Amino acid sequence: MGDLMKIAYMGIDLMYPVLESLIRDGVEIMELFTCPTDNVTEFNTSVIKTADNMGIPWTQERIKERDLNRLEADGCQAIICAGYYYRAPVSDKIPMVNFHPAPLPEYRGAWPMPLILLRGENIGGVTVHKMARELDAGDILMREEFTLSPWDTLQDYMNKVYEKIPDMVNEVVYRLPQLLKSATPQMGGHYWPNPTEKDWTIRSDMCAEEADRILRAFYGYECMYSDGQRQWEIIEGRAHCGKAEEKAFPVRNGYITAERVRAL
Repeated sequence: MGDLMKIAYMGIDLMYPVLESLIRDGVEIMELFTCPTDNVTEFNTSVIKTADNMGIPWTQERIKERDLNRLEADGCQAIICAGYYYRAPVSDKIPMVNFHPAPLPEYRGAWPMPLILLRGENIGGVTVHKMARELDAGDILMREEFTLSPWDTLQDYMNKVYEKIPDMVNEVVYRLPQLLKSATPQMGGHYWPNPTEKDWTIRSDMCAEEADRILRAFYGYECMYSDGQRQWEIIEGRAHCGKAEEKAFPVRNGYITAERVRAL
């Protein structure tokens, strides 16, 4: 695009490399919309710090239709979404595109990455698509895939997402009109509801392999461990086969160690 591209940005730190890449490509960010986070497992500190450092107005209030109207009147050329968990209205006048950290149309949903790992998939991906009124259902602008190993954690998965982001952002910045024109409607696929506490709960009678699969799928987020009487919250844990070490959490044929533990 010839002139400096003017956009609004929506997102939290989960997809911060999208914001970084937009800035690196010289985009003018008119406003930033983020969401409140616990800043323990989900963060908004990097996007807010970047907005403050660059003098970009920002808010944690949910984006509304009046915001879209105001942005349009101010000459906004696109709205880029990456990790924004509020449902947003969709503009018919400003292109709105979302960076979704999973392959579409197979993995629609607000948090598909743990489910991909829980299901033992060997392919992950990033999809850029038009925003639509139905979640993650808009036409696909581009999709990049990557290989998953049987031992990848959620952190490994997201690092592979981040490797794909700069080139994809560059395409959006310099070829958005062409991408929109050639976008492909989604056919088939599946919408996955968010995981529930049952999905991230580990019992002491589970085998180490099953426990580790859960810990890898939610690595960096809270998992629950129960011995049948007591419960603990564990973050950044992994399960190991063999005799349990001191202060470890036993499972059927091994034990769990974790970086952060809290008794409940």
